[in-house]
Amino acid sequence: MSKAATRLRWKQINARALAVSILLECRRHNRFVQEILDEHLERTSLAPPDRRLVTQLVYGVQRRRLTLDRLLRPFITRPLHRVEPWIWETLRIGAYQLVLLTHIPLHAAIHETVELASLANKPGCKAFLNAVLRRLAEVVSDDFSALPSASAVPWENGQYRLLKQPLLPSPEEKPLEYFAVGFAFPPWLVARWAERYDRAELYRLGFWFNTPPPAYLRVNILKTTREAVLERLRASGIAAEPGQHPQSIRLEHHASPHDLPGFKEGWFLPQDESSMQVVSALAPQPGWQVLDLCAAPGAKTTHLAELMQNQGKILACDIDKRRLAAVPRLAERLGVTIIETHLLPRLGEPPTGPFDAILADVPCSNTGVFNRRPEARWKLSPRTLRHLVPLQTKLLIFAAERVRPGGAIVYSTCSLEPEENRTVVQNVLQVIHDLRLEAEVEQVPGQPSDGGYYARIVRRQL
Repeated sequence: MSKAATRLRWKQINARALAVSILLECRRHNRFVQEILDEHLERTSLAPPDRRLVTQLVYGVQRRRLTLDRLLRPFITRPLHRVEPWIWETLRIGAYQLVLLTHIPLHAAIHETVELASLANKPGCKAFLNAVLRRLAEVVSDDFSALPSASAVPWENGQYRLLKQPLLPSPEEKPLEYFAVGFAFPPWLVARWAERYDRAELYRLGFWFNTPPPAYLRVNILKTTREAVLERLRASGIAAEPGQHPQSIRLEHHASPHDLPGFKEGWFLPQDESSMQVVSALAPQPGWQVLDLCAAPGAKTTHLAELMQNQGKILACDIDKRRLAAVPRLAERLGVTIIETHLLPRLGEPPTGPFDAILADVPCSNTGVFNRRPEARWKLSPRTLRHLVPLQTKLLIFAAERVRPGGAIVYSTCSLEPEENRTVVQNVLQVIHDLRLEAEVEQVPGQPSDGGYYARIVRRQL
């Protein structure tokens, strides 16, 4: 796809126009949606409510792309290959507002979305956009149900929004196809999950992964306390409560971290509780030499430094130069001074050590964080999964060869797939005999936060 096919020159940027631009950029780059979204929001002068709408539209469309396309296609009269990328993204934004949101009136959703054609200097497309969205709006009802059906689109909290005609597969006749289309997951992955999860758990995961994840902050204990951050948040009218991890705070509502009191001072950073548990499982001590094998962009790396009371040394490695550059910037804001970054060549090996402790938070399928990384479900394939396992195994072996006797390794993923988790660990334990599995945890999505896995492995003393 050419850049010209995905770039627009807007007369004026509003929330919906910015959302379309971000979605088009997501088509061009193999990056996390959150990174692209953050870059655009930092440059925009949109008011906070509009910024929230941009985030809602971008994440919502990315999560529910398969559902939205299924709802739109019956009303598109031209050959699908002739629908330009920007029109597809605009239609998806319109359909998302019509079907999966309720706080925007239908007439406003249609009008504001159709007007994007004028803002994009493409007024000739207004009639097409208007016709498709109006026909879709005609089949959307204001009623909800607690049961799935071919006329019921999965919405949120176990509820389904009813349509006036069936546009989805029948959940009775084609249960896996209904789940894949209705909840928007690749069919091959749905088939995998259906072998492991019963219907109730499968549907619970579907609703969880299509809901914005809870917002957590990790308090920087080098600078303040959780009680002090909570007090400052509440004094600013921001509802928050202590999380389960001793450094975590759960926000009642999502908010841009940059807009929260204490951000510039480095009192906290956004991080899910599941990630905090991974670093705490390693339990690094002040004065240790620690290796973070896959460090970028640095959230876990800086957490290691906080637990080490900023004493010792952390070698933060990664193969992505751009993302690795974010580590020292984050460390500076948090007041961390013991991190040294090290760019790894793609086929190279990390420094030999030995290290007192090693964190191997390896690249993975991201199947435990599909709500947080909505692009992951569409980038993943069976082939990708097969290629990840040898890399994960190699990284764990690197760690095993570099940790000192008596030292610890934490191997972690944000995946639900067994071959990326327990299977990798067991295979390495079978070939490196001086390793001992001390603990392993399967983090279930939604209980209370992100899904994933971690194992604490200790190298036996000589």
